[in-house]
Amino acid sequence: MTDGPPKMPPVHEAWLPREHALYRPRHGRRQVTALVCAVVFFAAPALMWVFGARAGEIENRALADFPAVGDGWGFFTGFPQWATDHLVFRSGAIDAADGISHGVFGEPAPMGQHGDSGPIPGVPDGPSESEDDQEGGGQDTGGDAGYVEVVEGSDGWLYYGDDITAKCFPDRPVTETLERLDRIRHAVEASGRQFVLTIAPDKTTMVPQHLPDNYAGQNCAPQATDEFWEHAEQQQSFADLRPSLREAADQLGHPPYYANDTHWTDDGAVMLTRDLAEAVQPGVTEPWRSEGVGWSTTQGDLASLLGRTEPKASIRYALKPDGTTDRTHDPLTRFDGPERYDADAGVDIEGVIGAPTALIGDSFTFASSRYLPAAFNDLTLLSYPQLDRHKRATLDVFVRSEVVVVQTVERSVAEGDLPLIDEGFMGELEQAMAQNPIR
Repeated sequence: MTDGPPKMPPVHEAWLPREHALYRPRHGRRQVTALVCAVVFFAAPALMWVFGARAGEIENRALADFPAVGDGWGFFTGFPQWATDHLVFRSGAIDAADGISHGVFGEPAPMGQHGDSGPIPGVPDGPSESEDDQEGGGQDTGGDAGYVEVVEGSDGWLYYGDDITAKCFPDRPVTETLERLDRIRHAVEASGRQFVLTIAPDKTTMVPQHLPDNYAGQNCAPQATDEFWEHAEQQQSFADLRPSLREAADQLGHPPYYANDTHWTDDGAVMLTRDLAEAVQPGVTEPWRSEGVGWSTTQGDLASLLGRTEPKASIRYALKPDGTTDRTHDPLTRFDGPERYDADAGVDIEGVIGAPTALIGDSFTFASSRYLPAAFNDLTLLSYPQLDRHKRATLDVFVRSEVVVVQTVERSVAEGDLPLIDEGFMGELEQAMAQNPIR
């Protein structure tokens, strides 16, 4: 008799006699199936790449670069995104999943959608809704239960969910955000420069007729929108784009926004350019002429968030500020650091503003970059989402300019999430403007 518990045989279980109770084959049927699936999964994309197939950009952004070994742990955290982006059959798989979800279940596939899903709603962060709230009699007071990244409306219209969540769950009161933007205005104008603030309205504001009958936030977002614009209208040096957008919709017979994208069409971009030029120099656009010269087609960003590859198309225009010369530029393909357009600096051209101008904006400026340079002899476009990376360059451009334009979007102001109103940046801006007056 031996002491202690019996020991396992010192061999692999696959080497035991078949009659042994612990015998297990090295490769069972399930193991073989799993191995075959793994080989197909990894080998198929590699073979497709060898024969010329390449992954495409389907999310309104560039494909992720292969992570550098020098990134340390960043190599491991960045690798999954690179691997996902470069699956050559990814677009077809996403389209198939979305088609099956709509066809079988009557709802979109939950790709890119946040919020709670499933038959049991999640517990909100705050107090639960009362019966009156659930019936539409009050505001949402809970967390983000039910809120999604993309809201599907009627007739194929899609809406960015942040248009709604930003109104229902702001980081700070909108009055405080506007007061901070007014500090920027005061600093610029006190230095002798001209200042213009403009806010791109959310699509939920300008095209609400296609929103679904029921959606998370419908009890708080519309009221917050009305209050937002009541405060915005009181801002000094403010260019309100809504009247021109409504006029454009009446003339076109449809809204100047894409159905499957959060931005406006080229019609809206031309309108922004015209309204800003008029705000800087009233009457300057009197000789302006614009005419359609073709179509531009890219991918709708909201459709991409749902995993779809849907094109968005818009008429492309030739903008002629003097009535005869087309001054449009190729649109930007990236919007990172300062982009300067100064080929005509110092030249007096009819219908064009001569003063050096800085325009700091967001994706709506990016979407309008074909037309904005046509209105200015010396224009520098800056991206405030990239402000942390280019703070010194931004301050230098402001100092060099005689006109400073701030373009932002309604949802960002409503939420209070703007790098421009960071206390540190505003302090540096106030100091730079005070130290470099122009008159």
